[in-house]
Amino acid sequence: MNLSKFERYPLTFGPTPIEHLPRLSEALGGKVDIYAKRDDCNSGLAFGGNKLRKLEYIVPDAIASGADTLVSIGGVQSNHTRMVAATAAKIGMKCVVVQEKWVPHYDAVYDRVGNILLTRLMGADSRLVEDGFDIGIRQSWEDAMQSVRDAGGTPYGIPAGASVHKYGGLGYVRFAEEVKQQEEELGFTFDYIIVCVVTGSTQAGMIVGFADQNRADRVIGIDASGTVDQTRAQVRQIVDNTASLVELGRAVRDDEIVINPDYAYPAYGVPSEETNDAIRLAAKTEAMITDPVYEGKSMQGMIDLVKLGKIPAGSKVLYAHLGGAPALNGYSYYYKDG
Repeated sequence: MNLSKFERYPLTFGPTPIEHLPRLSEALGGKVDIYAKRDDCNSGLAFGGNKLRKLEYIVPDAIASGADTLVSIGGVQSNHTRMVAATAAKIGMKCVVVQEKWVPHYDAVYDRVGNILLTRLMGADSRLVEDGFDIGIRQSWEDAMQSVRDAGGTPYGIPAGASVHKYGGLGYVRFAEEVKQQEEELGFTFDYIIVCVVTGSTQAGMIVGFADQNRADRVIGIDASGTVDQTRAQVRQIVDNTASLVELGRAVRDDEIVINPDYAYPAYGVPSEETNDAIRLAAKTEAMITDPVYEGKSMQGMIDLVKLGKIPAGSKVLYAHLGGAPALNGYSYYYKDG
C-alpha cells in the first residue's frame, strides 16, 4: 500500500493523542477497556475535527487547479462546512458554503450559533437553502459553483463531508497507519474501533487502512444518517476508489464493511433520549464532549454494544472522536439542565 505518493498540506498538529477513559470504562461495568483517539483536538483551526484529515489531501489539488474559491455543502450545523471555511481562510481562498435544512430541529437560534456562526466569522459566504437531507451530490451545490463562475471566480468543489471527492478517503487511511504506530508504543492492539458514519469517507478510509493490517472488520461504523442503505453503498464506492488509489493490492470484502443501523433514530441530526444519556455519561465521567448529530450516536452505540455483551469482556476498544462539539450550541434546550 502506498499513501506517501500523495501530497498532503498540513492543517493539523500531527498525530492525535490516544486517551484512556477509565471512568467511562468503569461506568460500563469495567469489563471492557475504552480509549479515545482525539481527532476532535487535531488542529488549531476553528476547533478542528475529522474533516481536516481529509482536507489535507484535497488542498494540494485545489491549489493546483488554480481555483480561488472553495465551494462545499452541508446542513445548517455542518462541521464540514466549518472546516472548509477554516481551510479557505488558512490558505487564502474565498469560500462559499451551502447549508441545507437537513435536520427537523427548530431551536430558536439553530442557524445563528455553533458551527454556522464560526463559518460566518471566518468570512465564508454561507447560504441557507430549504432542501432536505441527502448524502449525495446536490443541485444547490452545483448552483453555488456556477454562481462563483458567473461572478468571474474559479470554484473548487468539495462534496458533503469531503466524502465522494476522489481523495476523500486518504486522510483516514493515514489514521489507520497512525493507530498501528501508536499501538506499538502502547504495547497492545485494539480489538475494535468504533466510528460514526454518515457520508462515509471517514469509515471508508479506515476500512482500507485497516484492511492493509487485515482487521478492517474490527472497524464498527455506527450509522447516524438514518439512510443506511445509501450510506453503505457510498462507503463501498469510496472503499473501492481509495483501495485502488493507494494500491491496496486486493479487493475489500463485503464482510469487512461493518455498519450498525440501530442508533440513528429518530432521524439524522435529532438525538434520542438514549443519545442524550450517552452524551451526559461521557461528559460526567471523562469531561469528553460529544454532539447530538454524530459523536453522541456513536457513543450511544458503543455504550449499548458493551452493555449487550456484543463487545466481549476483556476487549480493548478505540472510540474515534471525530469532533463536532460546536453543534451543541444549536441544541441548548436539551441540555439546559445538564
